Amino acid sequence: MIEKAAQFVKGGFSFRAKRELGFQGEIWQRGFSDVRIADEESFQQHRAYIDNNPVKARLASAPEEYPFGMAYLIIRKSTGAKAPGDAGAIRHD
Repeated sequence: MIEKAAQFVKGGFSFRAKRELGFQGEIWQRGFSDVRIADEESFQQHRAYIDNNPVKARLASAPEEYPFGMAYLIIRKSTGAKAPGDAGAIRHD
């Protein structure tokens, strides 16, 4: 069931990117896998893996520096700053 949903979303997006943007390359990696999160430790390990993807891709030197990642958003929230793109952060002067 999840695989069918992922296929539907990925296929629709790929079709529109090619038709509307003229994108000719591959957008998604082949295949699908799911992993069951068994407990808090497993959740934290997977979260750390995801947080560190921008670091591995050299988009940031630390997870907290990547503005589209959860670590960055958590720090911004803890300091009371609005997230980029947050409607509350837009000034209407």
